[in-house]
Amino acid sequence: MPAPKTHPAIVDGWFREINSQWPGQAMTLKVKQILHHEQSLFQDVLVFESETYGNVLVLDNVIQCTERDEFSYQEMIAHLPMNCHPNPKNVLVIGGGDGGVIREVLKHKSVEKVTLCDIDEAVIRVSKEYLPHMSSCYKDPKVEVFIGDGFKFLPEHKNEYDVIITDSSDPVGPAEALFQPKYFQLLKDSLKEDGHISTQAECIWMHLPLIKNLKETCKKTFAVSEYAFTTIPTYPAGQIGIMVCSKAEGRDVKTPLRPIPNTRYYNADVHRGSFLALPEFGRAMLEDGQNLLPKLTPHPEPQTSKKKVLILGSGMVAGPAADYISAHNHELTIACRTYATAEKLCANIKNATPMSVDVSSADALRQAIKGHDVVVSLVPYTYHASVMEAALAEKCNVVTTSYVNRAMKALDQQFKDAGLICFNEIGVDPGVDHLYAIKTIDEVHKAGGKIKSFLSYCGGLPEPRASNNALGYKFSWSPVGVLMALNNDGKYLKDGQIAEVAGKDLMASAKPYYFSPAYNLVCYPNRDSTPFREFYNIPEVQNLVRGTMRFGGFCEVVMAWKEMGFLDDTPDQTLARESKPIKWIEVTAKLLGVEPIEEAVVAKMESLQTVPPEQLAIVISKCRDLGLFSDEPISPRGSIMRTLSALLEEKCQFQPGEVDIVLLQHTFEIEWADGKTETRTSTLEAYGEVNGYSAMAKLVGVPCGMAVQFLLEGKLNSPGVHQPYDEPTCAMFRERLEKEEGIVLVEKVVSAGAGQKKRSRE
Repeated sequence: MPAPKTHPAIVDGWFREINSQWPGQAMTLKVKQILHHEQSLFQDVLVFESETYGNVLVLDNVIQCTERDEFSYQEMIAHLPMNCHPNPKNVLVIGGGDGGVIREVLKHKSVEKVTLCDIDEAVIRVSKEYLPHMSSCYKDPKVEVFIGDGFKFLPEHKNEYDVIITDSSDPVGPAEALFQPKYFQLLKDSLKEDGHISTQAECIWMHLPLIKNLKETCKKTFAVSEYAFTTIPTYPAGQIGIMVCSKAEGRDVKTPLRPIPNTRYYNADVHRGSFLALPEFGRAMLEDGQNLLPKLTPHPEPQTSKKKVLILGSGMVAGPAADYISAHNHELTIACRTYATAEKLCANIKNATPMSVDVSSADALRQAIKGHDVVVSLVPYTYHASVMEAALAEKCNVVTTSYVNRAMKALDQQFKDAGLICFNEIGVDPGVDHLYAIKTIDEVHKAGGKIKSFLSYCGGLPEPRASNNALGYKFSWSPVGVLMALNNDGKYLKDGQIAEVAGKDLMASAKPYYFSPAYNLVCYPNRDSTPFREFYNIPEVQNLVRGTMRFGGFCEVVMAWKEMGFLDDTPDQTLARESKPIKWIEVTAKLLGVEPIEEAVVAKMESLQTVPPEQLAIVISKCRDLGLFSDEPISPRGSIMRTLSALLEEKCQFQPGEVDIVLLQHTFEIEWADGKTETRTSTLEAYGEVNGYSAMAKLVGVPCGMAVQFLLEGKLNSPGVHQPYDEPTCAMFRERLEKEEGIVLVEKVVSAGAGQKKRSRE
C-alpha cells in the first residue's frame, strides 16, 4: 500500500508536535517524506523520514523516537536499573515496541530472557520495517513477545522478574494507567525480592507536579526510589526523567557495577551524574516540596467590552465568526440545538458560553436573545425571519450571511421604527462578491462610464488533488442543500433581455469557464440574477449573470441522476428510516425499471437522453465507483434524493490533509465616456488550511464577524434591513478585510479596446 502524502500534523512540509501536555511550545521537524500512517486499535501511528533526524516514529502526534537521538533515552532507561542490579537474568519490558530498550538489555551478559509486553502490535510491526537498527533485536532467541495489556499480564507473573522497564508514552491515552499507584503495586508484586524497575518519568521543566506525585507513589511502594534524567533533543524541552526503584532495602541504584559495551550516551560517570546533577529547582520540588521556578510576570486578560453577542448555529462558519468576535473581547454565547455541540465549539474560544436552544420555538428564541446586543443567525435561512422577530422583541441587532428574502425584507420598517439594524449577505457569496462588484461599478460610474456586462461566478470546491470522486466535489456539511439547489431555475440578462433556464435543464446549460490554466471548470446560472441590475444600480447593463463554478464532469453526472430520478424529494415509504434495508443496486434498478443486476442497469443507462453520448461511459463508471451498482445497503432517509445525500455524505467527505478552495471571479465589460472599452476581472483564489479552517468557513465567517464588530463600533448605524450594496459600506469592509485578514480580490484589466493604453490594477 503506498504511503500517504499528507498527515494533519504536517503543515507546509514540517511536522508540528503541538500538544496540551506542553502548552505554548512545540517541536518541529522538517519532513522529507511520509513513510507510513495508520490508525491502530489504540492510537495514530505515523512514521516519516525527516531532513536531519532520520526516520521518526510518532504516536498520537507525539514523537517517540528518531534514528538520530533515540540511543540517549533507550540506553539510560535500560542501563540505570540493569547496571545497579547484581545479576539481572529475567527482564520484562512493558511498552517499548520499537525494540530500543530490548536492544540495550541484551548488552548485559547475565540476561537469559527478555519479555516484551506491548498493547499495540502496530508499533512492533511498523518498527520492524522502518526502525531496523532498533527492532532487529526481535530475532534474538532470548526475546519473547506478548501482545496485550500490562495490567492483565503482570498479575499472572508474580515474583518472576529481576528488572522491569516501563517504556511508556506520555500519561494520556493507553499509557495513562501506567502512572497510577495500582500499576506500581503490580510491578512490585512481579519483581523478585531484590528486583528493580525503571519507568519514563517526564520532564522537570514542564511536569514537576506530576513527577513529584510519581516519586511519592514510588516511595510508598518501593524500598528505594530515585529520580534520574537524560537529555534528548526531540523530547519536550530536550530532557526526560527516569524513575529507578528497588525492592531491596539500602540498594545503591546510583552506582554502576559493570562496564557496558557499545554505548553512545551511557557510561559510568553519566550513570552517577544522572542522579546527582539534578538542577536545584528539580531537587527542591522533589525532595523539599518547594517550587523555585520563576514566577512569570502576569499580564491580565483584557477587559471584555461588556458587549454581548449571541451566535445561533454551529455549522462550519460558526468557528471563524466566533474567533473574530472573541478576539475583539466581546462576551459571546454560542447556541445550538444540542448543548454538547455548543460546548465543544466554545472549548477553545475565550469569553464564550454554550447554550442549547430550539430555534423553532419563538419563546426559546426570545429567551436566548434576551440581554444580547447582536444576534448572529447562522441557522437555516427559513428561520431568519423568526430570529429577526424575536430580536425586535428583545431590542437586539441581527447579522446574517444569507440573501434577504421577502419575509426578512417585510420587517424592514419595524427595524427602522425600533432603531435596530439587521445586516445581511455578508459572507463570501453573497458578501465579499458584493464588496468588489460595487467597487468597480462605483469607479466606472464616477468616471462617466457604463457597465455593459457583469458576470460573477463563485465555486467552493475541493483542491484538485482531492477531487477524486464521482462528482469532483466534496461536502463539509449535509449534501441535501447542494442537491436541492441543482433543481433551481436560473434567470439572468442576455443582450438586454431576460433569459431563463428551467431547473430540469440547468446542468445542460453549463458552459466551460476559464479561470486559470490550472482548473477545468464549468459554470451555470445561480437562481435569479436580474434583481442585481437594480441592487447594484447598473440599469445600463446588457448581460448580467451570477452563477456557480464546478469542476468539469460534475454536470453530466447530475444530468444522469436527474433523468434517472435520483433528485426526486418525494416521500417514499420504501425509503423510510424504519424500512427494511435494501441494496443500492436494487434502488438504482427500480428507478430505471430493470432487473437488479449491473448489466441491466448499465444497458438502460446507455440510453439516457440528457447525457452526451461521448460522456456516457464516464458517467456510468462514476456511478459504479460511488456504489450505485453495489450490494451495499442504503441508509434510508425518506426520499431517494435524501437517501442519495446520505451516500454522498459518507463517500464524498474531505479526508485528513485535504483542503478546499474558493474561486470567485467578476468579469466587467466597461464602456468609458470616450467610447473606449475595457474588460476587467476581479479574482479571488483561496485555499483552506490543513488541519485548520476551510477556505469557505473563513471567507464566510470572518466577514460575518466583522459585521458584528462594525455594529458594535457604531459604524453600521442606519436602522433597517440592509445588505452591502453601497460603496461607503463596501469600502469600510474591504479596507479592514485586506489590511487585517488578507482577504482581497485581485483586479486586472485583461483587454482594452479602441487603442486605449492597457491599465493594470493588480
